[in-house]
Amino acid sequence: MLEQLRARLVRQGPSLLRLPLTFMPFALQRQVLQQLLHWQFRQALADGELAFLASRWLEVEVRDLGLRWYVTVENDRLRICATATPDVRFSAEANDLILIAARRRDPDTLFFQRRLRIEGDTELGLYVKNLMDAADLETLPPLLRQGLTQLADFIEAGLQQDTVTFSRAGELC
Repeated sequence: MLEQLRARLVRQGPSLLRLPLTFMPFALQRQVLQQLLHWQFRQALADGELAFLASRWLEVEVRDLGLRWYVTVENDRLRICATATPDVRFSAEANDLILIAARRRDPDTLFFQRRLRIEGDTELGLYVKNLMDAADLETLPPLLRQGLTQLADFIEAGLQQDTVTFSRAGELC
């Protein structure tokens, strides 16, 4: 029973969050996202590893949440805007992006499964994808890292239960 509830929450949770998130002011979204990205990429920024994004725009879309942000590097800092003309676009469902962030799913695998879409400047997209591959969870504050890990565990278990339920529904006897 609890496993089925978890599977349902994993499957339908993003659609339940979509409406409240549409009312979240962009300024608050930007502040939260910039802080998260700063924690994750502060060393890469300091080392100049994100210079490939200078004067270039990355669009990040969370399809099932209806969220979209534009990210660039400006004056050695990440800048997030509500609108821009993107050079490359990354889009995926919320659960997949969480699993990528928690290092539970490989971006290449999701790309070839057509669950992660990358469109636009191929070279820039490859740089961004490699950056995702190289992300180190240890750079996150412990509480945030633990929360991300627990959320990824919850999502994986829900997806696994969903697969088991779907397989059983297909049985004839």
